[in-house]
Amino acid sequence: MRSNTIPAEFEDLLNASGQRVLAGTHALCGALANPRVRFLARHDLLDRAKVERVRCALERSLKDELEPMERPIPPESISDMRHDYGELLPKTSRARTIYFESRREPGVKAAERIGLARMMRSASFRAFAEALAGRRLAVNWGLQVLRYGAGDYAGPHNDHHPENKDARSGYIDLHVSLCAPEVAHQWLVYSRAGHFSEIVSMAQPATVTAYRLPFWHYTTPLVAKRGKDAARWVLLGTFLYS
Repeated sequence: MRSNTIPAEFEDLLNASGQRVLAGTHALCGALANPRVRFLARHDLLDRAKVERVRCALERSLKDELEPMERPIPPESISDMRHDYGELLPKTSRARTIYFESRREPGVKAAERIGLARMMRSASFRAFAEALAGRRLAVNWGLQVLRYGAGDYAGPHNDHHPENKDARSGYIDLHVSLCAPEVAHQWLVYSRAGHFSEIVSMAQPATVTAYRLPFWHYTTPLVAKRGKDAARWVLLGTFLYS
């Protein structure tokens, strides 16, 4: 049975400011079309009461359907080194996820049952991404759901896919972050002018982030408030250019 806390259209989670983005009248519209802008993070586009209800529905109905995603630091990144300062680190991460690669997967079935997949596939989800991108995006897009618990993170990576002819020239990611009040902090660090010099908090209740990929970034380990069980959900759409 679908949860009535998860709307059929993404636009129903937007507040008045977010609705202006969707309508094309907000200053953010087309921001990612600026060659100097690769990343946006805003805490003022979503209706916090509605987002909190969605977050609680995910904790209640989807938490147990996630699969582990663990990519630890490979030991050979040290043992196979032959030159000082020659270390190379592949992408490392730890979280729980649903990949949406097959509708037969239990997590995907659960996401469809509660109406989450429908919302993430809604026309207004793509339209919102297009408003930020300032250009048309493909009508089919990838979905993923992530849940960061205490200590979960994503190491430095650039999300470049040179072997994929459709993505090698770049693409847009739209993330909707739903953070529990028990989270003390989690940060997203990204590069500017060749340095990891920019940082933004992901511990806000309702955050929209948009990426014009590829570029270097990472997410620090989630830290819970003392004695608390805490998590942050991320609803992710990956959009190729039309």
